[in-house]
Amino acid sequence: MRWLEGCLDGLGKQEYQEFHVIVVDDSSTDGSKEFVLEHYPRVSVISNQEQLGFARTVNKGIRSAHTGYVVLLNTDTIPYPGWLRSLVEVADESPQTVGSFASKMLSMQDPDIIDDAGDLLMADGSAMKRGHGRPAGEYNTTCEVFSACAGAALYRREFLEETGAFDEQFESYLEDVDLGLRGQLLGYSCLYVPSAEILHFGHGSGLPTSRYVKLVTRNRLMLLLKNVPGEILIRNSIAIIRGLGYHFVASRKPFASIRGYLEFIPLLPHVLKERLSIQNRKVLNNSDLLALFTSENSTVDGQEKPGET
Repeated sequence: MRWLEGCLDGLGKQEYQEFHVIVVDDSSTDGSKEFVLEHYPRVSVISNQEQLGFARTVNKGIRSAHTGYVVLLNTDTIPYPGWLRSLVEVADESPQTVGSFASKMLSMQDPDIIDDAGDLLMADGSAMKRGHGRPAGEYNTTCEVFSACAGAALYRREFLEETGAFDEQFESYLEDVDLGLRGQLLGYSCLYVPSAEILHFGHGSGLPTSRYVKLVTRNRLMLLLKNVPGEILIRNSIAIIRGLGYHFVASRKPFASIRGYLEFIPLLPHVLKERLSIQNRKVLNNSDLLALFTSENSTVDGQEKPGET
């Protein structure tokens, strides 16, 4: 409710107007659905009867849309007037193998600072927000990135259909990085569009909640074991183990981490089934996949990515 008005008003001021807005309400209790129905009659509203989490909620919106492009947008954003036009124009000019397009997400607290300029995947399985905290002027070049933050991204319909959209078992956190990794394995790339500027409030800098720690621990295991070939898992095993250990200690919530490991166990059948399908369909060879990981020894301007909720 806090952000809806700014986000929807920002969409109403877009230079490109050939779009329809669908708000998927994940069983909110703050009057958000009623506010949209009263003040934005042209917006379609889909309501969940119970909280389903980000992945399942977004998939409902994707299934209800019938367009060649699907744009996802978090409510805690305010798009600049040229944001959507930039994404659409670059998508129109790009080959079909570019399946997703990342926005230039600026800090709402300080628009001269980057919040997210595309996402990175580290060798240990953690995800980073590219450019986080850096001057926005340093990220004015269109380039390929590992994946797009689902908080403000454009996807081709064909990309979503071939990848299967978001894995609903993730619930929340790292689901967009998982989608980006599956897309890379199928031969798709992601393009960062610096002219697609949008303000993003993002998450606070306090200690993570127990739910966050539990889900990130669980989802990090799913991300790796579902998608990454065995040869690379072995090659990166020391980095992966060290990264999991660091997250266990740094989060300061050991019981939440343990719950994440325990909740991963019943998901193993899903992980193994998806792994078999993904590995049978992948077209990206292991050396090219390795090149997509950001080395822990590289200079990385970013922050660990909390994911979308």
